[in-house]
Amino acid sequence: MDFTIPQELEDYYAELEKFIEDEIIPLEQQDDNIRFFDHRREWARTDFEAGGLPREEWEALLVEAKRRADKAGHWRFSAPKKYGGKDGSNLWMAVIRDRFAQRGLGLHNDLQNEHSIVGNFPFVEMYEQWGTEEQKQEFILGGFEGTRRVAFGLTEPDHGSDATHMETRAVRETRDGVDGWLINGEKMWITGMHVATHCAMFCRTDGEDGDARGITCLLVPNPTEGLEIEEWMWTFNMPTDHPRLSVKDVWVPESAMLGREGLGLALAQSFVHQNRIRQAASSLGAAQFCVEESVKYARERKPFGEELAKNQAIQFPLVELATQCEMLRLLIYKTAWEMDNMPHAEIEKTISDKVSMCNYWANRLVCQAADRAMQVHGGIGYSRHKPFEHIYRHHRRYRITEGAEEIQMRKVAAYLFGYLGPRKGEFD
Repeated sequence: MDFTIPQELEDYYAELEKFIEDEIIPLEQQDDNIRFFDHRREWARTDFEAGGLPREEWEALLVEAKRRADKAGHWRFSAPKKYGGKDGSNLWMAVIRDRFAQRGLGLHNDLQNEHSIVGNFPFVEMYEQWGTEEQKQEFILGGFEGTRRVAFGLTEPDHGSDATHMETRAVRETRDGVDGWLINGEKMWITGMHVATHCAMFCRTDGEDGDARGITCLLVPNPTEGLEIEEWMWTFNMPTDHPRLSVKDVWVPESAMLGREGLGLALAQSFVHQNRIRQAASSLGAAQFCVEESVKYARERKPFGEELAKNQAIQFPLVELATQCEMLRLLIYKTAWEMDNMPHAEIEKTISDKVSMCNYWANRLVCQAADRAMQVHGGIGYSRHKPFEHIYRHHRRYRITEGAEEIQMRKVAAYLFGYLGPRKGEFD
């Protein structure tokens, strides 16, 4: 077995580091842009008078960073070559996201807005598998060009993890000779609706509550008559772009359907594995950053004339976190490599449990590491003059939003006990 990072990847990462030094850090420093990353970050990013939405100048800075990264050939790295990308693999993306997060907060990789100079594009795979040729042209290329941005409308106020009981309904209705769908319902936590051109609205179109089949994905333009933002939900980690919205008699034509009628949940599952393994790598990198910063501080800080690091009460918790980082890194890289070496459809059938292991454990680990970093640093660690509170607030949400850790543990259990996956039927 060879655990060596490919030299081609090392060379490419060195190229990324040079781009960050030459282009991104100077942009981060100019015109007081550093206010978005220092102790003022939450206030600088948030327009509290506009419902807590991101400030326009903050999002404009992210757009400029992506524009420069795209021009340099980095932003679309993970996308297929036919869309201007480099067919970046899951392994390469895992390594890059891990190392980016180890650098700490910065314009190169600020995941509060899912921003990175090496972008993650889960919708590409979804449209590739499920979209018509017209939809691929409009939404994949439009997404890269900035003319299309699609929000993901799955969660509802009363239905989160169990989407099979969603109450949003769509019924067939023909208008002016055009077949289509009439939609009514509510959605919640639909990220990015303030800038989205469309919402991928998941609706019950057939079947009974609790059925996995019978849910269909419809691409609803935003804004459109009957689609209303009821409120912006303020969160632990501001700014917010997560609304509660209502859908009242919204009509869309048949051509708005993405994928096959009744198979919307299968479509929703088509990209979660890419999202989860890359997000796990980011949480791992952030955890490593917290450990390393704590180690440096403990060597520098000398209460009562002795290095803080000489105390085993400081050493042992960081030893445990460092050990878990090392073990988790091996599992994440191995799982990403396995994903690259099997057809996309096989991932769910064979190693979905490993992806869930990586994700839920990494998200838990980074919260533990950030909390420990605050404790090691004392009062300054608790302040916003250090990044640990920001890291904790950001990554804490992933224990809920990227598939709650309890849901992911259920997936692991289903594989472990043979209810799903390669061991299915083994104990019958």
